[in-house]
Amino acid sequence: MTPPYIPHPSLTGALHDPRPAHSLALQTALGDLLRVHAPGATLLAQVGDDVLRVDPDGLTLTGQELVPPDAWFERGEMGWLSRGGELLGLLWCETGPVPQLALDVLTMLLSAARSDSAHREAEVLVTQLPVATAWLTPDLVFRRVSRPFLELCALTDAEVLGQSVAGVLPGRPGLLAALTQAAAGRSVRLPDEPFEAAGRRWVRGEARPYLGGSGAGVMLTLQDVTGEYERASRISALLDTRQPAALLSASGNVLHASPGLSELAPPGAPVPTGAPLWTWPCFAEVPCETVRGLIQLAAGGGAARADVALAGGGVMTLSVRRAAESGLLVAEGVQDERGTQTSLGLISQVLALSEDATLMVDASGRAQLVSDRAAALLGVEAARLVGLGISRVLGEMGVRIFTPEGHPLALPDWREVNLPLRRELLLALPDGTLRHMELRATAVETEGAAGSAVPGPLRAANGNGALLTLRDITALRRAQAKMHHDARHDALTGLLNRAGLREALGRAEGPAPRADAGVVVGLDIDGFGALNAALGRVACDRVLIGLAARLNDLVGDQRGHAARLADDSFAVALYGLTAAQALSTLDKVLDAPLRAGGREVALTFARGVVDLHGATPEQALGDAEIAVQHARRQGRAQVSVFEPDMRAQVTDAFELEEALRGALEGKQFTLLYQPMINLQGGQPIGAETLLRWQHPTRGLLTPGHFLPLAGRSDLITHIGEWVVQEALRGRGSVQAALPGRFESWRVSVNLGLEELRRSAGLGRLLPLLNAQGAPDIEVAAESLLDHSQETLGLLEQLRGLGAHLSVDDFGDGASSLSALTRFPLSAVKLHPTLTARLPGDRRGVALVQGTVDLAHRLGLSVVAVGVETEQQLQMLRELGCDAAQGYAICEPLPAPELIRWLRER
Repeated sequence: MTPPYIPHPSLTGALHDPRPAHSLALQTALGDLLRVHAPGATLLAQVGDDVLRVDPDGLTLTGQELVPPDAWFERGEMGWLSRGGELLGLLWCETGPVPQLALDVLTMLLSAARSDSAHREAEVLVTQLPVATAWLTPDLVFRRVSRPFLELCALTDAEVLGQSVAGVLPGRPGLLAALTQAAAGRSVRLPDEPFEAAGRRWVRGEARPYLGGSGAGVMLTLQDVTGEYERASRISALLDTRQPAALLSASGNVLHASPGLSELAPPGAPVPTGAPLWTWPCFAEVPCETVRGLIQLAAGGGAARADVALAGGGVMTLSVRRAAESGLLVAEGVQDERGTQTSLGLISQVLALSEDATLMVDASGRAQLVSDRAAALLGVEAARLVGLGISRVLGEMGVRIFTPEGHPLALPDWREVNLPLRRELLLALPDGTLRHMELRATAVETEGAAGSAVPGPLRAANGNGALLTLRDITALRRAQAKMHHDARHDALTGLLNRAGLREALGRAEGPAPRADAGVVVGLDIDGFGALNAALGRVACDRVLIGLAARLNDLVGDQRGHAARLADDSFAVALYGLTAAQALSTLDKVLDAPLRAGGREVALTFARGVVDLHGATPEQALGDAEIAVQHARRQGRAQVSVFEPDMRAQVTDAFELEEALRGALEGKQFTLLYQPMINLQGGQPIGAETLLRWQHPTRGLLTPGHFLPLAGRSDLITHIGEWVVQEALRGRGSVQAALPGRFESWRVSVNLGLEELRRSAGLGRLLPLLNAQGAPDIEVAAESLLDHSQETLGLLEQLRGLGAHLSVDDFGDGASSLSALTRFPLSAVKLHPTLTARLPGDRRGVALVQGTVDLAHRLGLSVVAVGVETEQQLQMLRELGCDAAQGYAICEPLPAPELIRWLRER
């Protein structure tokens, strides 16, 4: 379904808009601010229960979930608007970086709207707008005004609020007429007017109907356009040239003439400034009807150009055109002196082919040639600059220069500049554009120079000039800046990445460590893989953005740094805090759930803390991650403060994992067998296989030392396959060595369901299992908490291959009674802690008795594990337990010793 389109209120008649007044006020303000501060950008913002999309085409309701389109992740730049750890909106710009001012202003407005109570007037938001804005009643009385409005008019709240427009801004009938039309429901553009209160300022405005929480009214927006009028007044400065030129009124009167035009008059002839140009004595015929015709044609908007005879002889090509400002004409002439212009004309043609902006100045610093690219860069016609002191004119136009670091520079006096010159600078143009430029200045011979161009100051160059070349390297520097930024920031969240945090820590460290250095806290999201699978990429990305926003707000308040190190790994540096203070501060920020679409997601974290005092940035980051790993091993939502021995543990685990990779090929694994007996008859019925690693230097290691390391990779599946193969070989050895006595001898192996899943249902072992039958499989009780169809299918497959399935360690930790009926089990193996409570613990006896009774009712046999004494054996027999294993029966034995033990039985 196409989302509803919300046109601008000035186009629909805001007085009759059915939307809530506070919503309309906020939406209008968002559209205005986006148009001013980020034209072309798109905003997604949470407004009440809806998500509003604001773009150049208008306003659209997109639903109730603040989810960015996939295209925003693939191109352009995206920034988020957050306050107090809450995600308020997303701002996306396809063509370049998101303006920081736009982010700040929109965040302020959305935050103010979010924090409003139900009874707060929506127009209070007007006071927070960063533009000169006033809210008026239908009777044109001031209700609310923004701070920039007061500053522009040089007024205070007390002088404005509750007062009429006529009283506050007297003598402006045009303004009152326009506001009256706006109150009647029509948007009106106001004529430019001078405001004298804060110095002479030219102001342009707009008035439109507006609907707020207290009813209808008028929204008045003013804009300071003094700069435009100042630039217009500088037109006359551009006429300070030896080229014949004049600034004329629409009727042809000369308002200002260049020295070049005045010099064309015969010696002693009066120069009548203010008189029509066709009456000037510089022309051969006075009045000159050709000039009169050119002026009339230009005033009507036509092309006006003709050759005119001069009083001193020769011909001048005169062109007349409209100026940029209404009501003004510009007349420009070029004398026909072809012999003296040949060399400059040739140079002009060469410069026109250059990709760079180029100017040629003479020994006095006046422009002789200006390329089209230079004129376009400066925003002025090339002909207007010729003959002028280039630095003076640029200064009058408002052009400024800075070092690449942003330090202001004075416009150079080219007569004093040592040539050749090459440097990089920032060029600030009158329209506010900032360009990175590479400037080169080289001495050149000009027409009539007394000698060859030599290095040194231009004033000492014997009449030679300089060629100034400006190469625009803005795109290059922006690309380099973006690469520098991207290399140090995470693309999704905008936080620092590892390299960026390392640099930030290095800057904070300074030349000497501070006594109150602070801490680095590493954060890993618990169960992030499952979260990503459950929510999907877009929703999970939003969770990460929300988390990043909270961390960013936190470090902003604490003057620290936040970084995203990997998918689910973050780190924050908090200066001047102890570990306990930092963790307490983080708890306050992270306790509240994050929103993902229409649901709230509560996150827990493994957190590792390290003291920054005396640590290098790399060491601090590494130690924080080591502490996070230590916390992860303790379970969910755990915290570890770094201790030096943790690093040794990590090193030890790494070395052990590396050695583990060669253990299979080196035949370092072995199996021990712990016999199991039938408690009623006492005869051996099978054995549990126990894996051991005969490490070359550490000796015999139990599974607890190395299986968690193997579980991080596919090593666990290869080890599991080896155990199954070796257990089947051991079963066959017993049956072959003792024929007729132990033909039904069984062996069991401990395998986790995760191992079985990774090996794709033991696919590589299927030929062997089909031929010899599977060993019995013991599955940990917590593994059966997963009631998925995949788990059930896997266990059914094993039982079909001849395996008896039993629940290991039943009765301790996480055990599911429903698993006893859901899965195809044959036996229950009691946890050793239950056996250890026999025979003296009455509750322990009752617990074992109840478990045995329940299992038998379900058709399952019961095996006691960890039997250490004869008294325990006797009690188990009396309680009806079916089988037992433990040191009271036999210790774990290698295969040859197991066979000898069985012979003796």
